[in-house]
Amino acid sequence: MTMPSPAPWLDAVLIGWFVLTAISVAYVAWDAFTRNPELRVMKWGWLLVTLYGGPIMAAAYVLSCQEPANERHEDFVRPLWKQAFGSAIHCMAGDATGVIAAAAITTALGLPMWQDVIAEYVFGFAFGLLIFQALFMRDMAGGSYWGALRMSFIPEWLSMNAVMAGMIPTMVVLMSRDMAAMHANSLRFWGVMSLATLVGFAVAYPINLWLVGVRLKHGMGTVRVLGHGGHEVAADRQSATPMPDMKHDAMAGMSGMGTGPRVTGPQIVAMTALTLLMLGAGIIVATLFGRWAM
Repeated sequence: MTMPSPAPWLDAVLIGWFVLTAISVAYVAWDAFTRNPELRVMKWGWLLVTLYGGPIMAAAYVLSCQEPANERHEDFVRPLWKQAFGSAIHCMAGDATGVIAAAAITTALGLPMWQDVIAEYVFGFAFGLLIFQALFMRDMAGGSYWGALRMSFIPEWLSMNAVMAGMIPTMVVLMSRDMAAMHANSLRFWGVMSLATLVGFAVAYPINLWLVGVRLKHGMGTVRVLGHGGHEVAADRQSATPMPDMKHDAMAGMSGMGTGPRVTGPQIVAMTALTLLMLGAGIIVATLFGRWAM
């Protein structure tokens, strides 16, 4: 079946989008690295996700992570919905980076779409888990990489399922309709990746909201409270010594930080089933409206 060609003005729209993306990345980089007390991994997370999601993710940064001049950052990011933004951003920074890298490689190799998607899932999950979760956050597990890996595996997998539930149908359907989007030297490839990242974030956000709420994932945290990499959280878990009021109050608002999970085994099983159903639904949409053999 011959797919319809995309609108001829699409490239002009994409050029405009990526100009706005460049401006957004420059602004987020300036603000995050000069004014924001968040952990360094979160600064890089926001920067990467803004690179993929453009002005929409820059707006999310301003709304959820840029406090007014008269408010302390720890108080500003305390609400659960903002903590969940931090969790989803941390997830997307690793997962989307792996997915996009895999897509660039597999399309260059001329692999069929179904092999592309498998590679993207594996690369995305591996990069998110092994680098952005276990490596960058190992201090939150007492400095142990393997401890951080064990602690992060289930939450990262659940979040990854939701991310790919959004990204897979977006990529497959759009690329099936425009072969130019299958090549990394095309603006349309990067346009598809940008849109897929935004859809993946939207689908994964509710899952991250739950994960942070039950303390299976961290939200946002600052160097002032957690130290570099969160080592003071690990120390807090090993001793019951009270923290100063400022640190205690700030920690109390950082869901998932410094306290154990509040979730049962059956609840984890139920959420696992839900994310797998979401992933399956995404694959069904891709099958109905896209092509796997191209």
